[in-house]
Amino acid sequence: MIGNLTGKIVIVTGAGQGIGEGIAKIFSVAGAKVVVATRTIKNGQQTVDTIKKNGGDALLIQTDVSDKNQIDRMIVKTIEHYGRIDIVIHNAGVFPMVSIENLTEQDLNSTLDVNLKAGFWIIKACLSEFRRRKVGRFIFTSSVTGPSVAMPLTAHYAASKAGLNGLIKTAALELARENITVNGVEPGYILTQAMLKLVSKEDLSNMAEMIPNGQLGAPEDIANAMLFLASDEASYINGQTIVVDGGSTLPESPVVLQQFYQK
Repeated sequence: MIGNLTGKIVIVTGAGQGIGEGIAKIFSVAGAKVVVATRTIKNGQQTVDTIKKNGGDALLIQTDVSDKNQIDRMIVKTIEHYGRIDIVIHNAGVFPMVSIENLTEQDLNSTLDVNLKAGFWIIKACLSEFRRRKVGRFIFTSSVTGPSVAMPLTAHYAASKAGLNGLIKTAALELARENITVNGVEPGYILTQAMLKLVSKEDLSNMAEMIPNGQLGAPEDIANAMLFLASDEASYINGQTIVVDGGSTLPESPVVLQQFYQK
């Protein structure tokens, strides 16, 4: 059955809220034991408590993925607790909105550390465990911003996600003969608490009008795509990303799109 992860051990970074929380919950429902890795203990504990309340198995490990040492500790603690790791999902991300003109070194470094560099350190930290068991899945939350489209004030974010796609493809090549796959999902506009803090309800409504499906996505939409990539049925998929955006990257012009749907 597609999406059956009974007994699998999965780490989800950034699992305290938003897309990461949705991934953690969906994977738990699919039978996985979930390590909730997040900087904020309060948010992470809420995710763990919800999973356990619904009969799942979850472990909170406070982790700042911008710190390589904390990533290494996350892997060690997971193996100590569960005995192994089957799937690692790097979802944690930051997106401070700032123009290139006003971008600071701290803005750029913090974005690259979390969104891109952490991906390298996670792969390195897991390799010995995956090689020992001769199997493993790496899945990354990328974005349509950078690989497919651009948006003002997000050059640093776009660069980190475009770089992440390059990592996915190259790591997949390097590890393919070891039964280790590396894939990703590129979300479009997903309705999360972070999104609600950034834009007004009117802006959200206008954004939805620009999406062919007519609405923003939910964290579960990303989680379901990842659930497939994590399953045994996706074992022949490697070095790929799945765009989950309600068709938002399809129109040549949003103006033409509006005119078409208003007919």
